[in-house]
Amino acid sequence: MKETIIQFGEGGFLRSFVDYFFDGLNKQGLYDGKVVVVQPIEQGMVSVLNEQNGEYHQFLRGIKDGKPVEEMTKIDVISRGLNPYEDYKAYLELAHNKDARVIVSNTTEAGIVYLGTEKLDDAPPKSFPAKLTALLYERFKAGLPGFIILSCELIDHNGDVLKECVLKYVKLWELGEDFENFVKNENHFCSTLVDRICTGYPRDDIEEFTAKIGKEDKLVNTAEIFHLWVIEGDFEDELPFRKAGFNVVWTNDVTPYKKRKVRILNGGHTSMVLAAHLYGLETVGECVKDEVVGKFLNKTLFEEIIPTLGNSDVDVQFGKDVVERFANPFVKHRLLSIALNSVSKFTARVLPTILEYYEQNKKLPECLTFSLAALLAFYKTDAANDLPEVMEFLKTATVAEALAKKDYWDADLSFMKDQVEAYYNAIQNDGIAKAYQMVL
Repeated sequence: MKETIIQFGEGGFLRSFVDYFFDGLNKQGLYDGKVVVVQPIEQGMVSVLNEQNGEYHQFLRGIKDGKPVEEMTKIDVISRGLNPYEDYKAYLELAHNKDARVIVSNTTEAGIVYLGTEKLDDAPPKSFPAKLTALLYERFKAGLPGFIILSCELIDHNGDVLKECVLKYVKLWELGEDFENFVKNENHFCSTLVDRICTGYPRDDIEEFTAKIGKEDKLVNTAEIFHLWVIEGDFEDELPFRKAGFNVVWTNDVTPYKKRKVRILNGGHTSMVLAAHLYGLETVGECVKDEVVGKFLNKTLFEEIIPTLGNSDVDVQFGKDVVERFANPFVKHRLLSIALNSVSKFTARVLPTILEYYEQNKKLPECLTFSLAALLAFYKTDAANDLPEVMEFLKTATVAEALAKKDYWDADLSFMKDQVEAYYNAIQNDGIAKAYQMVL
């Protein structure tokens, strides 16, 4: 089978979402293509992918029509994994494959960034957009057509932002007007919205899953049944997801779908998990069941986040559905998994709500401001997992220094200092349990 898809990222989400979809297309006879996975950072899992010949088992679990449902699928859509840090030449060779048509990425919110420090002959350049620029330049020189590029990172206008970063590297590396026109006119940078709670490797229950599979699978993956992929553009003729029965929306504007989902579901996650971890909980399900954290979540969603969106019936129902999805008894979504790169996630998912609430109400939202204080307290612990420079700075920074760090928040948050500091001091001095009571 031809290699038609280049995928940046090998984590559980892409394997439970994009790879699951393409595997379904193949099995229904609607598509004929394999995925080549590119490891976007130096440390990753493509070696394990290659050990298993790209195969793994996907479990989707949840409540459907009031009854528990579990679906197991053997996914074999991945042909191989590539580590550009070990074999950069093989990475660039991907550009010479005339069958390659689609590029998919999920490099987290921190992944789509213009550093401006890399060179074209770096092997590889550090950032994902720089790696992509080098690949597209190789494609251009080979005289082959461009790609459909589907960005799955949870930032606003992800496709547009990625394209802007690529064009900056075109200028930085002085690659010429012809190549710039190739990037602009022959590649389709599609902004997308993705929605599926992926809970990854079920380490607590791995013996049970191994028994169901009948053999060891180091990449076994779990996720909820619900899924939604909203994509700007319409490539249904080439990628017949809807015909295959997947909940995919082709649209001219992903904005309203994305804003609702990122603010409510992802914002709900990010504003809840760090304080909940400090409180001693481990999973999202535990949070929903816990009297204190559950109350905090509901107040955050229905009194702070959803009102800034307009409080429409659609928004409120989406919020109720989110709480129900968080409570899925089959989904063990670990708080520390969600906590990865929390600074960039907070900036993308939570901070816009804080700023809009402040503008609308002339005061700060209590729960969301508390969640920022919890973030600063969390980064004082060894549980934080972010870029080394971010962790090093926040480990020792005062509240005032952290809030003034424009590079992190895309704004100077010093105006929040008094309230954030009050919550932060309560967390550190009185403990998280007593600190919660300040907002409840």
